Amino acid sequence: MKKIAILGATGTIGANTLDVVRFSEGQLGVCALAGGRNIALLAQQMEEFCPKLVAVLDTAQADALKKVVGRRFGGEILHGDAGYAEVAGFHEADLVVSAMVGAAGLKPTIAAINAGKDIAIANKETLVMAGRIVMTLAEKQGTRVLPIDSEHSAIFQCLNGEDIRNVSRIIITASGGPFFRQEITKEITPASAMQHPRWRMGKKISIDSATMMNKGLELIEARWLFGVSPDRLVAIIHPQSIVHSLVEFNDGSLLAQLAAPDMRLAIAYALHFPERKPLNFSRLDLVSVGALEFFPPDEEKFPCLAIARSVLHTDGILPAVMNAANEIAVEAFLAERIDFLQISSLIAATLSSFKDKENPSLEEIIQADALARAEAERILTERVLVASYPRVT
Repeated sequence: MKKIAILGATGTIGANTLDVVRFSEGQLGVCALAGGRNIALLAQQMEEFCPKLVAVLDTAQADALKKVVGRRFGGEILHGDAGYAEVAGFHEADLVVSAMVGAAGLKPTIAAINAGKDIAIANKETLVMAGRIVMTLAEKQGTRVLPIDSEHSAIFQCLNGEDIRNVSRIIITASGGPFFRQEITKEITPASAMQHPRWRMGKKISIDSATMMNKGLELIEARWLFGVSPDRLVAIIHPQSIVHSLVEFNDGSLLAQLAAPDMRLAIAYALHFPERKPLNFSRLDLVSVGALEFFPPDEEKFPCLAIARSVLHTDGILPAVMNAANEIAVEAFLAERIDFLQISSLIAATLSSFKDKENPSLEEIIQADALARAEAERILTERVLVASYPRVT
């Protein structure tokens, strides 16, 4: 049995990971879980999967969880950064699923790699912020970093057995989100922005999909996951979400991975790798799908993608700054402090306050993240946000 530790167990990826475990017929088991504030769901997961170690956000959440599970749970409940690090490096784990939302996943993922654990990564922000450091450390420790995002899983599968030197382009597909065929205005509400046409995801990633920042983050992630130069990374719109990504080789051949839009397929591939297990999940019927469409992205309509593409070509702290500003902007939009159009404006305004620093240390990246959050909050508080800012170059 392969034993799994899950960082972000109560989120969408975590819940789907547990679904994959549930249907693995005993080939996968759960040894440790880390959650946040959803104590009720975490307690249910603990009762079903019987982990030996659990971590939550803080002491208040730990106390609340202990009251819910009582003496039924015989393992240990920890909290905070130290608790997450313990789950990430739990000695029984064969594989750690990194599925925490945002920059919070960086430190636990590094803790897992330092403990020699293979990583199934869905937390794209970890590689956006510190891709060079994470992948260099993984190589040093001899651990594998296996992608869980459907797009990166598709690329990983297309590259299996291929020489990366023969790749001319990696083409990442995007659904276009809920507004691909609609006009984007400041009247867009959080509820409408979260109505993704193909996927059911958490709030943050749903907003990122609506702004197409999610695709920008995925481009940066792909740079480090697959070790390719930024000029070989391309994003295209594919509304059907059937072709999850493509790899173009230097002879002009294209390999693509197609599947139903079910995130459990990519999760299962990572959890069972290098084997490919039979699954009783969604099956793709190409006849019923009919036409497959592809379009170039409109970066004027989706300026977050333009911002991310410009940051893709940098190699220092600016990706961390952009990511931090985006997290603050998404939170502000969800709280109705800013309108939809101002998400990209806040990100660009925050970036304009920083100069890049090449080859930063992990401590410098974490400091840049904190400074960027403070700067974004200053802009919000002082209300110096305008309708649009020049793109970062």
